[in-house]
Amino acid sequence: MNRTEIDYSTQQMTSKLADYTYGINVYIPNEEAPTEGFPVIYVLDGSSYFPLVKEAVRLQSRNAPKTGILPSIVVGIGHGEDIRERRFYDFTAPAETYIYPARFKGKGHEKLGGAVNFSRFLEEELKPMIEANYPVNKAQQSIFGHSLAGYFTLWQLFHHQTSFQHYLAISPSIWWNEHELVPCASVFLNEHQAMKETLFISAGELETFMVDDARQMATMLEKIMKVDFYEALNENHASVVPTVMSRAIRFAFKNE
Repeated sequence: MNRTEIDYSTQQMTSKLADYTYGINVYIPNEEAPTEGFPVIYVLDGSSYFPLVKEAVRLQSRNAPKTGILPSIVVGIGHGEDIRERRFYDFTAPAETYIYPARFKGKGHEKLGGAVNFSRFLEEELKPMIEANYPVNKAQQSIFGHSLAGYFTLWQLFHHQTSFQHYLAISPSIWWNEHELVPCASVFLNEHQAMKETLFISAGELETFMVDDARQMATMLEKIMKVDFYEALNENHASVVPTVMSRAIRFAFKNE
């Protein structure tokens, strides 16, 4: 491919449900789609991670028998210039109160708890648009999120588990709001058994308590679903994503 050639489309999509305009990038494999359509990977924080996931899929799908990664559609969902504040709104669950950790030094965020609306945007606006315009295999859909987007990935699993077949949560912010996802996971365990959905959860060794949180979550959920926990040695919160990305994507295809 010519280095200057762009192999994906970019558009702005205004959500009525989330009351926000997102940047949507879509990569389509340059080949004929299988009869059932291409698998699709939805990438949260697309402004940062869409290029990485897209290239991992594009390059490794060239030799699928060895890599285990099939040609796939990759959809990146990005925010605008207000990304820092908007992430905390879109990716956090509604709650009566929010307790910030000491390291925040009392600095909070104006808007929180928009996960319900963001989830509706995914399910009722974005996915129907993608499925109407591209050859998607609805039975092979993954969601990929890092940090606070990893928190949302788990929240989506707990509340709308049939939305995706594979949940890929990298360094999820399980610490958020006094570890509110842990009791949420307990309720989820009591309500489900022998699930077909799968979860890849990972953290970098240097993330200290986040490794313990991710390992605990994996141990809880492996009772009812296929879970792969991976600790990336010598990696921190910023470096972990490129390190584990291919492993996460391979996990999704290995469990089809």
